Amino acid sequence: MTAANNITDLSLGLSSLLRPDQVSSTPDVLAEHASDKWHASSLPDIVVFPESTDDVAAVLKYASAHDIAVYTRAAGSGHTGACVPVHHGILISMMRMNQILEINPSDGVAIVQPGVITGELQRAVREHGWYYPPDPASLKECSIGGNIATNAGGPRCLKYGVTKQYALGLETVLASGEVLRSGGRCHKNSTGFDLTSLMVGSEGMLGIITEITVRLIPHPQARAMLGASFADFAAAAGAVQAILDSGTLPSALEITDGFTMAAARDYLGSDKLPPGDAYLMVEIDGNEETVSRELARLQQFLSDQGALRIDEAPDEDACERIWQLRRDFSYSLKHTGLTKLNEDIVVPRSKLVDLVNFATQLQQDTGIPIACFGHAGDGNIHTNLMVDNYADPDTKKKADTALDRLFTWIIENGGVISGEHGIGLAKKPWIRQALGETSMAVHRSIKDSLDPKGILNPGKFLD
Repeated sequence: MTAANNITDLSLGLSSLLRPDQVSSTPDVLAEHASDKWHASSLPDIVVFPESTDDVAAVLKYASAHDIAVYTRAAGSGHTGACVPVHHGILISMMRMNQILEINPSDGVAIVQPGVITGELQRAVREHGWYYPPDPASLKECSIGGNIATNAGGPRCLKYGVTKQYALGLETVLASGEVLRSGGRCHKNSTGFDLTSLMVGSEGMLGIITEITVRLIPHPQARAMLGASFADFAAAAGAVQAILDSGTLPSALEITDGFTMAAARDYLGSDKLPPGDAYLMVEIDGNEETVSRELARLQQFLSDQGALRIDEAPDEDACERIWQLRRDFSYSLKHTGLTKLNEDIVVPRSKLVDLVNFATQLQQDTGIPIACFGHAGDGNIHTNLMVDNYADPDTKKKADTALDRLFTWIIENGGVISGEHGIGLAKKPWIRQALGETSMAVHRSIKDSLDPKGILNPGKFLD
């Protein structure tokens, strides 16, 4: 596999397969498709804009015949550099394939193209009284195709599961240009290997997904929230386990540490934040009567667990105010002026306090501030290293050494190095340690079988 050697020939070749407006090598288009939200950037040789599965198949047949690297990008909202075209070549943008093809409540499915924005799908199915639960924080800008590529999660995955649990069927163009159809619109399927799940989380290295059938469920009648502040993280983490031990399964259970609270007080004003050095957000949903009773019971329960203050949100508008505070935590960290290295690690829930204690020690040892917040209910705590000028080689070396300590601790304590962002370039140095030799060999065997020339997303964690 090589990058394109002659841009003119490449442009002519692709223009013979697609319309002229579907092929571009102008500097602004190349720059727009050179990166995601991580810091790495590399210009593709050319960008193509397919509008159908046939378009994608034609491009891949051409690329395979000429051994040209192919990268796929949708909304570009990823955090690991997974779509960065490090070997240049062809960048396939899926953003013109952005149609909701079908919403079928009778079958409990929707069929969408990969460029559909996640929040737009949620709104569309809500109009039918149905629900697509996966809710990445970037749902207003991320695409379903990108969610599939990284097996994206979100706060409500505690109760409802991640993207993989909602992918019933896929249409995938393989490296050869052949079209693979896996799964379908049935909610149960034990026919052959689960090739649909294999593609979910594959980060564009096994094929390019052009159509997605997702599972829908009836939308809950009501939701409500409680925001509870605690003296410290350990007290809030104890409340997390106590809530789950009590037999309650919230739709979301978010936790925030003292560093993040301090940054929020600086950004929003001290009067905008409750007291304490930890904040717990609990969301519940269901039918109206059940939610009303459960909210009152949880409020008393959190008070018994030592909450300093409890903010009640009994309806949609009040819930949104608490979620806005959660979103403001991210803005607060950006307001510090530091670069946020957002690591979506996961630990067993029993290790939540151990993780924050380790992060505190790591901060003391390295001088790098560390902020921890995220999805406490499933142990997916975003551990953010806050660094000054990551582009500086000395700063980068210091941060990477700290990341190495963090990921090593995570693996040794039964955790995983990614819960919803994927591996991409950001976590490539630690993938062998995370998977082990046998798993790496199996990964490579699957890759070699489906992409024998190695043209799909080369330069990432399997290289």
